[in-house]
Amino acid sequence: QCSLTGQWINDLGSTMKILNVNGNGDFSGTYLTAVTATSNEIKESPLQGSLQRKNQKGQPTFGFTVNWTFSDSITVFTGQCFVDKNGKEVLKTMWLLRSRVDTIENDWKATRVGINVFTRVPLQ
Repeated sequence: QCSLTGQWINDLGSTMKILNVNGNGDFSGTYLTAVTATSNEIKESPLQGSLQRKNQKGQPTFGFTVNWTFSDSITVFTGQCFVDKNGKEVLKTMWLLRSRVDTIENDWKATRVGINVFTRVPLQ
């Protein structure tokens, strides 16, 4: 059984905390990125998401949005929570980051795409 609730760290060192998932699959939390394309001071940012509750097989799909508090950008993540053969929980995700641009002619450079793998951080 894979649970999103808790603390996670990804392959780049970014951390997130996911609070309780409610009965509808909705959840919230915080995200602290370790990487950014801006020179602004990095700050913890809120996330809002949804877990697919129809999957009763224990490795659910999910999505969440991070509304960056320190830039004019927003990122959406989608992924699946897996339990590997050693019983370790892993979140495999793909993301789209949308940055604000000044003109429609610059739209071509406004969206970035990537992948991240998150592993659970034990609570201290």
